[in-house]
Amino acid sequence: MHRANQKTEERCINALRFLACDAIEKSRSGHPGLPLGAAPAAFALWAHHLRHDPSDPAWADRDRFVLSAGHGSALLYALLHLAGYDVPLSELESFRQWESLTPGHPESRLTPGVEMTTGPLGQGVANAVGLAIAEAHLAATFNRPDRVIVDHHTYSLAGDGDLMEGVAYEACALAGHLRLGKLIVLFDSNRISLAGSTSLVTTEGTAARFDAAGWQTLTVEDGNDVAAIDRAIEAAKTETEKPSLIEIRSTIGFGAPTKEGSFKAHGAPLGPDELAAAKERLDWPAEPAFHVPDDVRAFFRALQKEAERTNLDWRTRFGAYRAEHPELAAEFERRHAGELPDDWSAALPTFEPDEKGIATRKASETILQALADRIPELIGGSADLNPSTFTWLKGRGDFQAPETRSDDVQGSVGDAWDYSGRNLHFGVREHAMGSIVNGMAQHGGLIPYAATFLVFADYMRPPIRLAALSGYRSLFVFTHDSIGVGEDGPTHQPIEQTMSLRLIPDLVVLRPADANETVEAWRIAIERRDGPTALVFSRQALPTLDRSDVAPAGGVRCGAYVLWESGETPEIILIATGSEVHIALAAARSLAEQDRAVRVVSMPSWELFEKQDVVYRESILPVDVDRRIAVEAGRSLGWERYVGPRGRILAVDRFGASAPGSEILSRFGFTKDAILDVVESLLSD
Repeated sequence: MHRANQKTEERCINALRFLACDAIEKSRSGHPGLPLGAAPAAFALWAHHLRHDPSDPAWADRDRFVLSAGHGSALLYALLHLAGYDVPLSELESFRQWESLTPGHPESRLTPGVEMTTGPLGQGVANAVGLAIAEAHLAATFNRPDRVIVDHHTYSLAGDGDLMEGVAYEACALAGHLRLGKLIVLFDSNRISLAGSTSLVTTEGTAARFDAAGWQTLTVEDGNDVAAIDRAIEAAKTETEKPSLIEIRSTIGFGAPTKEGSFKAHGAPLGPDELAAAKERLDWPAEPAFHVPDDVRAFFRALQKEAERTNLDWRTRFGAYRAEHPELAAEFERRHAGELPDDWSAALPTFEPDEKGIATRKASETILQALADRIPELIGGSADLNPSTFTWLKGRGDFQAPETRSDDVQGSVGDAWDYSGRNLHFGVREHAMGSIVNGMAQHGGLIPYAATFLVFADYMRPPIRLAALSGYRSLFVFTHDSIGVGEDGPTHQPIEQTMSLRLIPDLVVLRPADANETVEAWRIAIERRDGPTALVFSRQALPTLDRSDVAPAGGVRCGAYVLWESGETPEIILIATGSEVHIALAAARSLAEQDRAVRVVSMPSWELFEKQDVVYRESILPVDVDRRIAVEAGRSLGWERYVGPRGRILAVDRFGASAPGSEILSRFGFTKDAILDVVESLLSD
């Protein structure tokens, strides 16, 4: 690795500091404390250890760097600029401005070189665990004794606030158990948070907590000692059996005369006088702003050339790998291109009509096994709920640290017990599970899923939101989808969760009505490449519709479709999702016997329906048919957009109860007769 002399090294660090601070000052917004304090650690990592290639940001075997302390984004943008990514100086000058590539917190979809969208504290650390899991699984899948093509590290720079968040420790506890030795967290331990000293809120020993979780912990006493930081990172890379936490005791706002070491440096520009004084103190010219010395430019250009050679060396090795293992090489390239196998959908089942039916969670289990056969990159698990969510991949092994299995282990799925296993056991850690899956999705080469009960979607809402914001190909599976859960009672019966998920932009939510709609829902989720999907399944059995009597399930792709109707022009439209489609259909058939022209619309996905053109939407819900009833065992809020001012909504606007599911549904009005009563009221209005 190319090295700088001490003077150039100091100038590189100060260039990072003041590029960041100048950007913050110009925008009159931002967080200068972390860039001033953590620049030496960032420089040590990026200059001496990080394997990446700015000319090829998507290089499959690059090291991943996640700035978990995303409020320090100006430091990351300075790094990307100097390293040679397509982040020109003009973008630093446009920090936090409209349509710039340098938003207030890092966004992976927007800025070249940003691996993960971060800012909500703790998320980046948990994402890094997902990235490390992906590396370990792909290495176990593709590496051969004679040819290693997956061999990279995951680094995260985290602050005190990150490691206070529960999501970070949930994820790190799992990382320690899994012995993810290529995961290294640089802990910028400045003992200051936004509102004051961390001593206001904690006296715990963070390193001791990570020791207990199975991590190697290292300490650097002086955050400006690049050589010590360098040695610690090297020691972390040498430890292959444990992830590593390097506590770097830095000074927030280093160099700012009146704000150094104070929470006042955390979240507001230094101000022109304080910034000028900091530059003077660190022997940096006050003008011009955004100054980069020639020797700093030259040093980073040399690093970039070295990075290109490292990438070229890997490509040469991959060529040799391709010559010896052509099928594996082709599979590796297919996965990283995000393409699906040509025949992936051929094994998808078709379910025969069955009045007794099957729970959509159980139909999903059958579908998952078929998908696992054809899509080897499909990998995932649940928050300790496989026996209830049915989201295991049978015979595909458990993702675990090799050689850790003991005789008393229960619940394994298949013979494999190493990093090649495709069943992830997240434990009761829903928040971390969502964040880890996002890291796996963003890594590339995998299609990851996470599963839990729908009511616990609330525990993982932050990563679902970030997946949608960032366009991650994450799959979120939610079962036990309504008051039909039954005896577990209102704590476990989702009421507002489905509607709440629909509020998230760019998240596609699918609530299928029977087994064959479930097949189509999974097909849509697997094919979707530009964002996450939420699949919402029932606990209770639902009839499998006779598709010779109703429309084919392929209409799910359009979000809503005419399932059944009597007469050419409907006078009333019943709209339903999931389990409620069946009672709507039963009510419609009774109305047809009374010579009423009625249409039943199955609407498994609002989002997909809204993507259709106006002609299609009006063909399903004609504007001149204003007698409409929406039926869904969840909150009514939102359904008014589809039923209009004259319509009715049969929904649940209170918490549930503990009783058998069928009784609860009946008492809450989800019966054929209850719908007929609403229809009578509507028609007489």
